[in-house]
Amino acid sequence: MSLEQLIKNCIKQDAKAQSLLYKRYASKLFSVSLKYSKNYAEAEDNLHDAFLTVFSKINQYKSKGSFEGWLKRIVINTSLQRYRENIGVFDIVNENKIEDVTVDINDKDLSVEYLLKIIQELPDRYRLVFNLYVLDGYSHVEISELINISTGTSKSNLARARMILRNKIEAYKANLNSRSL
Repeated sequence: MSLEQLIKNCIKQDAKAQSLLYKRYASKLFSVSLKYSKNYAEAEDNLHDAFLTVFSKINQYKSKGSFEGWLKRIVINTSLQRYRENIGVFDIVNENKIEDVTVDINDKDLSVEYLLKIIQELPDRYRLVFNLYVLDGYSHVEISELINISTGTSKSNLARARMILRNKIEAYKANLNSRSL
């Protein structure tokens, strides 16, 4: 069935079409959900909630843009909404003291699995900002609006996330070097 027909059938609330749509996109969208969730179980819940939103709002999709991009935004927004509901007060930071930290993720000694693991281990707010900025290309202004923080806090959280990742990567590489001696 074509994507266009699948969408039309989902608008009619056809359960078979909804199931096909879910099967077609669930695995791709789960990886997006996992980036923005604390753990596997929360990612599953966020994905489920996102699909409920998709099915209730699919008539709002405009065929001019990428359908997969539209789905991805719903998954991200669903995950961020859960985060906002469960968060307390953000740290107040002095944005003038932000250190620009870089992380070399193109190092051939680092596996994708290891990188994903250490990103997932970041504190929630750092992981969210890192993923939004580095992996999904959002600006600090957009991030501040999405998760209700200041632009300076977004920048600070990104710098802190990068610092944590850099330290973990350096420790990992030092461990690799000590084993090879």
